[in-house]
Amino acid sequence: MADWATFAVVPEDGDHERYELYESRFGAVGLDLDLLAGPDVALPFLRAHDPARHGWRDDVHCEGAVLLDPHRRVLLVFASDGPTTCMRHRAAALDLLRHAWPGWQPRWTYDGPAELRAYLGLDPGAVRDPLREVSAGAALAPGDEELAEDDPLATVVTVGAGRCHLVAATGDHPVAEGPALLERLDSAPEHGRCELAVLSGLHIDPANRRVGWWLLGAQAGAYEMASRWPGWTVEFWQDRWQEQTRAAGGLFVPPPVDHRQALVDVRDEAREHWAGRRGAAPRGLTRSGAADGSGSGRADDPGSVAADDPGSVPVGDSRSGAAGSGPLAGTGFLPDVPADLAPAALLSVDSAWRRAVREVKGTA
Repeated sequence: MADWATFAVVPEDGDHERYELYESRFGAVGLDLDLLAGPDVALPFLRAHDPARHGWRDDVHCEGAVLLDPHRRVLLVFASDGPTTCMRHRAAALDLLRHAWPGWQPRWTYDGPAELRAYLGLDPGAVRDPLREVSAGAALAPGDEELAEDDPLATVVTVGAGRCHLVAATGDHPVAEGPALLERLDSAPEHGRCELAVLSGLHIDPANRRVGWWLLGAQAGAYEMASRWPGWTVEFWQDRWQEQTRAAGGLFVPPPVDHRQALVDVRDEAREHWAGRRGAAPRGLTRSGAADGSGSGRADDPGSVAADDPGSVPVGDSRSGAAGSGPLAGTGFLPDVPADLAPAALLSVDSAWRRAVREVKGTA
């Protein structure tokens, strides 16, 4: 079991051909909280991870990714877990990220690692599996235990003005199934109305042959879904679930979001993450280079894509003396964080929160 994350770093001179590539076996968990530490912490933190000696992981096995371009001040990111993928906290987490990276352009990459490769001028198709079949989640019945969670891993599918279904948000987004999804849902349990803070959604208007969909994570080929629905109009709403609430005519009414409280919640989660209080006292482990203790990916690792890009830099020795090579803090579910970076990270989190609150109050 792993939650692989990929980290690409463009040199300060902006030469994309000399980008550096790192990876972390469990780095996708807490990735958005890592980034709330801001660029001065995030850059050495990411560089303290293991080099991705066998190249990019495919878009099935890569659960999170970051690209930092200090020259253009661009931050690309996606994650499959954390406050950025939770409807209650999404907007607040992205606001805090924006304030933690002043002067930068944070962008969510809905197409996963392929979008990072495209930014670098590399072939996005190298992380695709052309033979992989669509794997969408099963339809959920009313009363399914997953639906009792605060943030259920579910996709709401509304059809026309009278049908509402919930599908497990595992594997591909249901939009990837194309019109065959309608036939599958003919025998699926109906929910009447969805009032849950789900992970993603899809509205189908059969009469006008229109489809609109959104998600809070990433989907391989996100910008190519129109090809799955020939003869239909397909609109990608990115993370704007409000579009579905309007289109579905009362079939999807998620709970209201308290933005100020969400800012506090995300701030506290980030502080706990960087303070290392995750179920045990900090431990003083010294590891040269690996911030999560994992080894480099093996050539036969599932999802490891050959390093076919001559520009990527094997950075093993370049990290000597980098922050993050000393004691680590935390032993719980989330990966360890470097103890020497924690004070600066906590300052960044608090500063971002204060700026976000002032903006909400209109006093920024």
